[in-house]
Amino acid sequence: MTKKSLLSAGLSLSFFTLCSRILGLVREMTKAAFLGTSIYADAFGIAFMIPNLFRRLFAENAISVAFIPTFRGYLEDSESEDGKASTREFLRATFTLVSFLTAAVVCVGIAFTPIIVPLFYDGNNSLVLEETSILTRIMFPYLFVISVAAFFQGVLNGVKIFSPSGFTPVLFNTIVIAATYLLAPHTANPARAMAIGVIAGGCVQALFQLPFVIRTGWATGFTTLKKTFSNPGTRKVMKLIVPTIIGMAAYQLNDVVSTALAGRAGAGIVSSLQYSLRLQELILGIFAVSIGTVILPDLSGMAKSGRWEEFNTMLATACKIIALISIPITFLSLVCGKEIISLVYKTRSFDDESVALTLTAFRWHIAGLFFIALNRIVSPAFYAQGNTKSPTLAGIIGFAVNILGALLLVRTMSGGGIALSLSIASFVNTVVLFVFLKKNPVIEVAQVIRGLGLYALKLVLFSLAAAVPAYVVLHALLPIFADYNRLFAFGIPFAASAVTYGAVGIGLLLVTRDAMVKAITGKVKRR
Repeated sequence: MTKKSLLSAGLSLSFFTLCSRILGLVREMTKAAFLGTSIYADAFGIAFMIPNLFRRLFAENAISVAFIPTFRGYLEDSESEDGKASTREFLRATFTLVSFLTAAVVCVGIAFTPIIVPLFYDGNNSLVLEETSILTRIMFPYLFVISVAAFFQGVLNGVKIFSPSGFTPVLFNTIVIAATYLLAPHTANPARAMAIGVIAGGCVQALFQLPFVIRTGWATGFTTLKKTFSNPGTRKVMKLIVPTIIGMAAYQLNDVVSTALAGRAGAGIVSSLQYSLRLQELILGIFAVSIGTVILPDLSGMAKSGRWEEFNTMLATACKIIALISIPITFLSLVCGKEIISLVYKTRSFDDESVALTLTAFRWHIAGLFFIALNRIVSPAFYAQGNTKSPTLAGIIGFAVNILGALLLVRTMSGGGIALSLSIASFVNTVVLFVFLKKNPVIEVAQVIRGLGLYALKLVLFSLAAAVPAYVVLHALLPIFADYNRLFAFGIPFAASAVTYGAVGIGLLLVTRDAMVKAITGKVKRR
């Protein structure tokens, strides 16, 4: 995939991701409207978290980390009839494995729901426990359908088709919202209507991709369990996934420990960190994850065929694109952080104190945005080589740094210390990933770092230059609109400041004939 096609695919996937994130926000607003902060909201949140936990541990990692690189290897050898037959056997074996294991987990999960639920809820409200058990049993099959959907996504991404999979979350959120409104009057409570919407949305995510998979010529089916567990490709997938499960488990533990420390730091710290992270994850989900998804299949093919010069070029390009996005957003967020938080969250219950707490966390979270985003790009470079151990070890080192930093900083900086420790850990993770990447002599890590460093320095200087007029515009307009509702009081000053910031920054990039911007503008003009 060339630089231009990488940008095209990344922009297309980012657009669908943006639509999905917006609808995800509407879905949360729907949940708030129907469930508020009632016991049914707690029950739905816990019940939905349980199958999602298994999805994150298995389905997402298995596809992105293990299946796609292995599938790309088969595609490289599929020119002959024997190669095509081997590829189809691999797909059937993997599809059978995914279906069999997730179906087994779903059946066990439904049967043992009364035992599982108390592990996630330690309260004494019997109604919450009872309703959570009902909702968990309704939504546990979501693990099966979303795993099948993830498999179909892996096939499509493996042959460089991204848009259908990027669009399915839009369908999912739309169906959950519609089901809540349509079914709530006919169910015992609105939470059950949302739960039905979750299952329906997951089914549609899988079914929508199926025609596109068939069109690729790699439609799949089932095979025997004996052939499944003896297939060399499937065995390779299972071998690759084990280290990432360990890494993901460390990540989950990281979240638990950080939340516990935040809970001891004072009232409102936990929620302020969560609100801050949601804003950060919105940006990451739209851009970093999209670019990482787009480059993985190509990197896998290049590594398989030994095209290391192209591998290095694509990795360097992807890193620069991430820098072009994340560094300017970081500085704009530092200038307008208070206004962004107030615009999105501030209501009667989310007062000035809540804004201040969230702003403290957000400033330290956003400081690490570039490194967190970069990690989402560098990690696929390892997965493309079939190396899952190195990014897992880097993640564990980052986990240790994060916990140690949080323990030391929470005493003096409260929630800001926990946020800062995450940014420091992300920086350490990035450094460790590049050190590990350097062990491969054919990957020109020094050249990638040198080019990225110079480009990042230029973006920092340009962002600082653009931040000054943006700050002036923001604080000139805030007093003018202060007496209006929050949409105007914060929205108009923020929008004007963002436009000023963007105009100055883009102007500087155009004047200096920035290569990344030229490629993007050229793609837009051709469309």
